[in-house]
Amino acid sequence: MTKTLEIRDLWVNVEDTPILKGVNLTLPRGEVHALMGPNGAGKSTLGKVIAGDPGYEVVRGQILLDGEDIAGLEPDERARKGLFLAFQYPVEVPGVTIANFLRLALQARYGKEVPLTEFYGKLQRAIETLEWDEAYVTRYLNEGFSGGEKKRNEILQLMVLEPAYAILDETDSGLDIDALKVVAKGVNAMRGPDFGALVITHYQRLLNYIVPDVVHVMMDGRIVKTGGRELALELEERGYDWLKEEVGA
Repeated sequence: MTKTLEIRDLWVNVEDTPILKGVNLTLPRGEVHALMGPNGAGKSTLGKVIAGDPGYEVVRGQILLDGEDIAGLEPDERARKGLFLAFQYPVEVPGVTIANFLRLALQARYGKEVPLTEFYGKLQRAIETLEWDEAYVTRYLNEGFSGGEKKRNEILQLMVLEPAYAILDETDSGLDIDALKVVAKGVNAMRGPDFGALVITHYQRLLNYIVPDVVHVMMDGRIVKTGGRELALELEERGYDWLKEEVGA
């Protein structure tokens, strides 16, 4: 059986207002998909719902992780099964160092004690890939970090935890070109047959560095078009209005 993250006919409300209106999307392991669309289309909502944010009401539909419907599971249960969400706005956690947070998260992910040597080996390789100073991991989680540092820390977590599927919610938001390249380097280092990623973004520029296998476009809570990388290039050139007319959104 092909291992996939599959969304089937997903309808989601917030305070009785429909936000997602029958989303269908399949992300196989081994592929990177981009999810694009105008503001308010429902992109970030989809990412949060997949991860289990309790602020949203799933009216109907399925979220299948390697064939198992996880729609009823708590966020920590989904994470232990191999799901990862990189937040658009990472939160600060005073009093908890990055290193301690990552070791605890890794142990929760595998449900067992992780030897220090194994943990620090993973951490060191990730730090080197992201061209980061080791001193950062002794600081409190995101406290006093710039926007770019917070995003780099999200990718550090991704690389250490090695999930089966990652949802990257506008990871490029607020990044300069150098930070963007480093973040993309970390994501690209994860690519392989056991990893799938859904990259949520407004802009083509991130996709110059994380080249997607498939591009989906969301409008008004639905996936309205799917194509190859050339679809992202067309959106960059023409905007979204032509597509709205084409699909009647």
